[in-house]
Amino acid sequence: MWNNMFKPMDVMQKSLSATWMRNAVIRNNIANVETPNFKTSNVEFESIFAQAVRQGGFKATRTHSGHRNFGTGNLSLIQPRVYQEQGLSMRMDGNNVDIESENVKLAQNSLQYNTIMEKLNSEIRRLRMAITES
Repeated sequence: MWNNMFKPMDVMQKSLSATWMRNAVIRNNIANVETPNFKTSNVEFESIFAQAVRQGGFKATRTHSGHRNFGTGNLSLIQPRVYQEQGLSMRMDGNNVDIESENVKLAQNSLQYNTIMEKLNSEIRRLRMAITES
């Protein structure tokens, strides 16, 4: 029971780590907007996580007999992946950074990070309330 109590927080921690990494990658892309031959990088996490769930990459806990049973593996094996975009260049100097697109990605990522933090704080408040019984 004790191990299962913190699984939602483990998932949120993985998501926070991925969004933190994505934030650093996006900021690096923006910082290199004027660097010749620079290619943007991106972080892949959500598709890796979804694939792991489909293939049993982590174990979900059934709390009700009507819930679906899926997953048998370990959440710690799921890691975000940074990859470089080799697509078309935006400029003649070989740079493919689209500053407007990167700013939109940064805003989306910030919203995602803040949402996950709010959910994590809610889980911590819930645990604190259960511990103190108030």
